[in-house]
Amino acid sequence: MSTAPSVSIVAQIGETAGQIWRVLNEKGPLSMAKLVKAVGQPRDMVMQAVGWLAREDKIWIQDEARCRMIYLK
Repeated sequence: MSTAPSVSIVAQIGETAGQIWRVLNEKGPLSMAKLVKAVGQPRDMVMQAVGWLAREDKIWIQDEARCRMIYLK
């Protein structure tokens, strides 16, 4: 049996969601690739946090010609 990590995965996703919100607030809309780079977290973590923000109706996601853009609402 393994021990629980000091910070839960859900807490990490929530923290990453906060980082994403701050980055988008500062820089404006970004593609998913640029958002991952700007946040500095693994892509899977950023994707989960984007889902969190989408579920909370804090962001808008738009498919464009060659990328998916993330906007703050």
